[in-house]
Amino acid sequence: MQENLHVLISMTFTCRQCGTCCMYMGDYIAIERQIGQFEFACCSVSTDTHFLASIDEDKREIFSDTTFPDQHPSACRFLRPDGNLLRCTIHRDSPVQCKFYRCVVIRVSDAAGNFLGTVTGTLALHSDDAGLRLVWGEAKKHIPESVPDAEERLGRYLLEKGYRVE
Repeated sequence: MQENLHVLISMTFTCRQCGTCCMYMGDYIAIERQIGQFEFACCSVSTDTHFLASIDEDKREIFSDTTFPDQHPSACRFLRPDGNLLRCTIHRDSPVQCKFYRCVVIRVSDAAGNFLGTVTGTLALHSDDAGLRLVWGEAKKHIPESVPDAEERLGRYLLEKGYRVE
């Protein structure tokens, strides 16, 4: 039971609010029409799923500034900068594809550039390459996920072992 609890805890995903996943969603989340000051009828184009979106109350001020979407036409129309973060302004009402998305923070290739796997925002490796899995296991022994720069340190570790990371 304790082992299963550890697995569940380590699988918890915390969005870093970097906005990378939403920078090309402008073609996938379409605003069909505005139905109120902060309410919109929308469509998740890839699934043809219609939904209503209301701007989260705590994000209405940043949503009102349209500079960012004007400068980034490919980005989701609901993405806005908030200090150093890029935030979803319809987090509560975002479509299923957004709620279940888990980002890729590192892409790993061998020295020749052959793709080997990815590391998600939960710092989990997804790869069929036995050598990479072995190196990753060693890296995780030396670099705890709880350190603030774990992602960067894990990437450097892979580089030191001869992998390419991006």
